[in-house]
Amino acid sequence: MHTRPYRHEVKYYECDRMGITHHSNYIRFMEEARVDWMDQLGYGFDRMEAEGVVSPVVAVECRYRHSTTFKDVVEIEVRVQETTPLKIVFAYTMTCGGRVVCTATSTHCFLENGRPVSLEKRFPELYAHAVESMSGK
Repeated sequence: MHTRPYRHEVKYYECDRMGITHHSNYIRFMEEARVDWMDQLGYGFDRMEAEGVVSPVVAVECRYRHSTTFKDVVEIEVRVQETTPLKIVFAYTMTCGGRVVCTATSTHCFLENGRPVSLEKRFPELYAHAVESMSGK
């Protein structure tokens, strides 16, 4: 299944005194896009949490290429860069007006009652999609 990109319009409060989007907001945009990606697959975080599984962030990396400003629309493509039964590394490409403004990754594990959960065993369809999406199918 191919997912559609997520779109975020930069809000006034997300900009700093220089009038550009504050760098910390790109992490929020990543979360919005990741939640949307999971929802599109039918494995939203609300579903996972209702089933007792949480997915904390264990690492984040961002590379800022160009700035954005109030009212700019940032389109965010989410893909799986790497996966194992215990973690997923999501990769994000953020564009505005056809120009790459940020590339990033976030790494997530899965826990139930504070203990690691095998995504492959607990949510096999989601795991299969993550593996499949890495191969570009």
